[in-house]
Amino acid sequence: MVDLNERYYSDEHVWVDVKGNEITLGITEHAQEELGDIVFAELPEEGDVLDEGDTFGSVESVKTVSELYAPISGTITKVNEALEDEPELINEDPYEDGWIIKLTIQDMDALKSLMTYEAYQAFTQD
Repeated sequence: MVDLNERYYSDEHVWVDVKGNEITLGITEHAQEELGDIVFAELPEEGDVLDEGDTFGSVESVKTVSELYAPISGTITKVNEALEDEPELINEDPYEDGWIIKLTIQDMDALKSLMTYEAYQAFTQD
């Protein structure tokens, strides 16, 4: 069971799970609900270096295409290749099997700019 309170959230609806200096990114339950059925995921390459705010791919739903923005800087260490054949994993399990990328980060203090789960919940209610 995922404890959403242990993750961080961006105002671009990306969640961040921290394990040491590696973080896992995906889109939130709220984001995938807003998008509807996801039919395609454009993924970056392992080894790509992202700065905070950079685009790291996109997801296409039956409604729209939505760019994905890095909430923190780092180097991509792993891409969820299962999404190439099963992009619906993002809808079915956005916090586990539907993760998108993993990054190695240098500046742990950058996490302070992200929201807690409680703050994200308030943000999505506005």
